[in-house]
Amino acid sequence: MIGVREVYGKLLNELGYQEWWPAETDFEMMIGAILTQNTNWKNVEKAFVNLEGVLEPEKIQDMELEELAQRIRPSGFFNQKAIKIKAFVAWFEMYDFNVDEVKKQPMERLRAELLAINGIGPETADCMLAYAFDKPILVIDAYTRRVFGRVGYEVPKKYDDFRQMLEAHMPNELQVLQEFHALIVMHCKNHCLKTPICQGCPLENDCLKIGVESI
Repeated sequence: MIGVREVYGKLLNELGYQEWWPAETDFEMMIGAILTQNTNWKNVEKAFVNLEGVLEPEKIQDMELEELAQRIRPSGFFNQKAIKIKAFVAWFEMYDFNVDEVKKQPMERLRAELLAINGIGPETADCMLAYAFDKPILVIDAYTRRVFGRVGYEVPKKYDDFRQMLEAHMPNELQVLQEFHALIVMHCKNHCLKTPICQGCPLENDCLKIGVESI
């Protein structure tokens, strides 16, 4: 069975460095991590268009909840996401909306604080940790489960069990872990769809191709 590092190497060789997250500011990145819950990135981009000129923590904090919800409507579940964003911004205010101050905190403390925010789960928290706060942690999502399931891994059900399993085989380096998640996302958009496009896939020779349509 193909090793975790070998998966990373083959994807990197095929796709090159992605230099993720796709955002102009750290705050945009963090809001994007919330907006992308249960939707695709195209819908998030539509919501960002509606947030042009107000995508700053102070402005989001002062905005009426209903207005925020309507602005992010294209992302789906907009009422719930507006509440989540407000809760996140309230937490961010404790650090005076200063990303550099947040970065000074130990990763485990930050992760616990983020997970205590209404609507912030492990995947969203780890996206923020890796791409806004420069903490070396691997983001796990449905794509990660799909790829490793298809190449023969018994994927743990619990998020942190799976994350730690993969991290144990990777260097504890921020850029590597950032790139690994980005590469998996791009690979699943290009090849490893629910119904995969196997031709040209860099992992084709490693894939079990058993029941792939259901993963």
